[in-house]
Amino acid sequence: MKFFYTIFFLLLVSLSSQGQNIKVFSEHTKEPIFGVAIYNVDKSESVVTNFRGEADISNFTDTEIIYFKHLSHVLKKITKLQLGNSNRLYLNSNTQGLEEIVISASKFEQNKKDIPQRIVSINGASIHFSNPQTSADLLENTGKVFIQKSQLGGGSPMIRGFSTNRLLITVDGVRMNNAIFRGGNLQNVIAIDPFSVQNTEVTLGSGSVIYGSDAIGGVMSFYTQEPKLSYSDSLLFTSNIITRYSSASNEKTGHFDFNLGYKKWAFVTNGSYTNFGDLKMGKNGPSDYLRTEFVSITNAGDVITENEDPLVQRFSGYDQLNMMQKVRYEPHENLIFDLGLYYTKTSDIPRYDRLIRYRDDTLLSAEWNYGPQEWFMSNLQVTKLSSNSNLYDKIKTTLAYQNFKESRITRDFQSTARSIREEAVDAYSFNLDLEKRLTSRTQFFYGLEYIYNKVMSHGREEDISSNISTPSVSRYPNGSSWQSAAIYSSIKYKPNSKFVFQSGLRYNLVVSKADFKENNVFLNLPFETSENNAGALTGTAGIRWSPNNTIQWKFNASTAFRAPNIDDIGKVFDSEPGSVVVPNDNLRHEYAYGGELGVKLDFDKKVVLDMSTYYTYLDNALVRRDYNLNGETEIIYDGELSNVQAIQNASKAWIYGFEVGLKAAITNQIYLTSQYSVLGGTEEEDDIEVPIRHVAPNFGNTHLVWTSKDLKLDMFANYNNELSFNQLAPSEAEKDYIYALDANGDPYSPSWYTLNFRTQYQISNSTSLTASLENITDQRYKTYSSGIAAAGRNFILSLKYSL
Repeated sequence: MKFFYTIFFLLLVSLSSQGQNIKVFSEHTKEPIFGVAIYNVDKSESVVTNFRGEADISNFTDTEIIYFKHLSHVLKKITKLQLGNSNRLYLNSNTQGLEEIVISASKFEQNKKDIPQRIVSINGASIHFSNPQTSADLLENTGKVFIQKSQLGGGSPMIRGFSTNRLLITVDGVRMNNAIFRGGNLQNVIAIDPFSVQNTEVTLGSGSVIYGSDAIGGVMSFYTQEPKLSYSDSLLFTSNIITRYSSASNEKTGHFDFNLGYKKWAFVTNGSYTNFGDLKMGKNGPSDYLRTEFVSITNAGDVITENEDPLVQRFSGYDQLNMMQKVRYEPHENLIFDLGLYYTKTSDIPRYDRLIRYRDDTLLSAEWNYGPQEWFMSNLQVTKLSSNSNLYDKIKTTLAYQNFKESRITRDFQSTARSIREEAVDAYSFNLDLEKRLTSRTQFFYGLEYIYNKVMSHGREEDISSNISTPSVSRYPNGSSWQSAAIYSSIKYKPNSKFVFQSGLRYNLVVSKADFKENNVFLNLPFETSENNAGALTGTAGIRWSPNNTIQWKFNASTAFRAPNIDDIGKVFDSEPGSVVVPNDNLRHEYAYGGELGVKLDFDKKVVLDMSTYYTYLDNALVRRDYNLNGETEIIYDGELSNVQAIQNASKAWIYGFEVGLKAAITNQIYLTSQYSVLGGTEEEDDIEVPIRHVAPNFGNTHLVWTSKDLKLDMFANYNNELSFNQLAPSEAEKDYIYALDANGDPYSPSWYTLNFRTQYQISNSTSLTASLENITDQRYKTYSSGIAAAGRNFILSLKYSL
C-alpha cells in the first residue's frame, strides 16, 4: 500500500511540474520557437526557451505579468492565471523582424535596413507556404526574379537584364558557378533541393566586391537547414515528412528530414525524390505551342507519331534525387564546426525546345537529352564568433569541394549516328572571411578567396545499328583549368541610427589554361594552347539615410566584372540550327558600371511602398558573333554545314529598370502585396543598337492574403507584358520554333496572366495541409524565351507531418 501512495505522490508532483512548464509556438508556422526570453517586470526572474520551445515558469507568481520576447515575433504579455491550464502559448510573427538580418552582403549577419543594396529575403515559412516544385520556382515566387525554361527540368533565372554566367549562385556560402557555366540558359539552380532550404537571399544588382567574377546582375544565396543542438544531456529529435502531388505534370514527391541534437553535436539528414511526368499546357492560348506530333523510336526505326492530346508536351518528364547530410560540433560557446555533404542526381532530362524543332517540315531530332546531371559538394566551415584578437572579432574559414557531371545525347531523325558529349568539373575553393569592429560606429569586413576548377570533357559518335563508337570533338578542351585568387575589404560607418555608409574594394586575378590538341584533330584550330589572364579591381559605395520613421533613402554605385571562363574560351557546340560555336583564345574580361536609387515609404506599417530605379553599363561584353576559322565562315559539324561563330568582346550594353512594391494591411488578418518590374536595354551589334537577349518583359504579381490561427488563404495573380517581334533580340527572333507568330508571321512573345489560389491549414500541431489551384483559367502561355509551355490548370496538394 505504501508503494501505491508513493507512486501517487510522484504522479501529483509530475503533474504539478507539468503545469509549471510552458511550450511556445509560432502562430504562423505552429513550430516551437527557440530563444524566447521570458521575464517579469523587474527582470528578477527570467528563463529562455530551449529548441523544443519549452521553459519552466514555476518561479513566476500567478498574478504577475510575464513578458515573452523574441526578435522575430511580437512581444506578448500575460499572467499564469490567464494561461489557465494551458501549457501552450502562441506568438505572432513580426514580418519586419523576420527580414531584418541578412548574411549575403558581407558573409556575416547584418541588419537588412543598413544595406544600401536591395536584398530580397525569403524565410522558411514563406517557402513552405509557396510550396515550390524546384528552387527555380522558389526564386520566381519572389516576383523579383524572372525564370526561363527550355525544358521541364530547367529554370534559368534572369535578374535586372542579366542571366546565366552573369549571375552568381551560392549554397551555404560556397560559390556554385564553375568554369563551364555558359552564357546560354542554365538549369543548375534546380540541383538545390527546395525542401532543404531554410532561407534564401537574392541580392539585386552587383555583388562583385564580396563574390568576384560573375556577380554582375545579382547573387542568389541559398542557406540550407542547420543542425540544432539540445545544449543539454537529453536528445533533441525533430523530423518532417512531406508528400506532394501536382496534376499538370502528374508529379509525385516524397521528402523526409530529421535532426539529432546533443549537447555539443548535432546531425541533420535530408532526402527528397521527385518523379515528373509529361507536362500538360493550358487550353486557352496560341495554337503555335501545341505538340501535335512527336518522334517514336521503334524496332523498325524512327516514326513520326500523331499526339493524341496536343496539350501534353511529349517528352518532358524526368526524375530527381536530392540528399543532404550536415554535422555541427560546438566544443565551446563561440566556436562552431560545420560539415555539409550534398548530392543531387537526375534521370535523363529531355531538352524539350530541341525536340520541337523542324527541318523541311519534319521534326529534326529523334533524341535530344541532357544525360543524368550530378552535383556533389562537401563543405567544411569553421566559425569563431568572438575574439580578443586585434585582427578580428569574428572569423569564418570555408573549405569546399564540388563535382559536377553533365552530358548531352543527340541524334537526328532517322539517323544511325548518336552524338554523346560528357563533361565533368572538379571545383575546389577556400574562403577566409573576417569582421572587426574598429569603433562603436565602424565595422570592417575583409577576406581572401582562392578557387581552382579542372575540366574533363570527351566526345564520341555511336552508331546505333552496329554499336561501334568513335571519338569526336569534345564540347570543351579536355584537362583545361580555371583559377581565381582575390582579396577584398568592406567598411560600414554608422554614426547614428539614421545614416549608414558602406564601401568596399576587391582585386581579383583569374587565369584560364586550355589545351586544344585533342580537338585539333577535328577542328584544325590556328592554336594548340591558350592561357588567359584577367585582373580586375572592383568597388562599391552606398548610403542608407532615414530622416524619419516614414522615409528611407538608399543609393548605391558599384562596378563588377566577369572573367572569361572555359565555356567562353574553348567551347564547341551547335548554338542554333545551322550554327556552330568554336574556341577563341583572344578574350578579355567584361566590366560593368552601375548605380541604383531607392526610396521606401512606411506609413506606420499599414502601407509600405518600396521603389527603386537602376542603370548598368556593360563594357567589352562577351557575346556570340559570326567568326571565321582559318578563313572559313562555314564548317561541317555533326554532319551539317554550319555557320561559324565564337564568343567575342564585341559589344556594349545599356540596361535600366524600375521596380515598385506595395504592402498594405487592410485589417489585422488581411493584407495586400503587389510588385511590378519595368525593364529595358540595348546592346551593340554590327554598329547598331538592338534589344538584349536576357532583358525580360515587364512582369509582376499581386497577392491578397487572409490569415487566422490555423488557416491562411492567398488569392493572387501573375502577369507578364508582351514582347513584339521588333522588341526581340536577333538571337531570339531566329528561334521562331519556340515563339507564337504574329499577324505577319513573325515570332513574338505574347502577354499573359494567371489567376491562382493557395491555402494552408494547420490540422494539428504536427500536421499541415497546403493546397493550390494555379492557372485557374487554364491559360496556354510561355514565359519569355522558354521552349516549353507553362503548366495549364494545376492542382497541387502537399501534406507535412512533423515530430
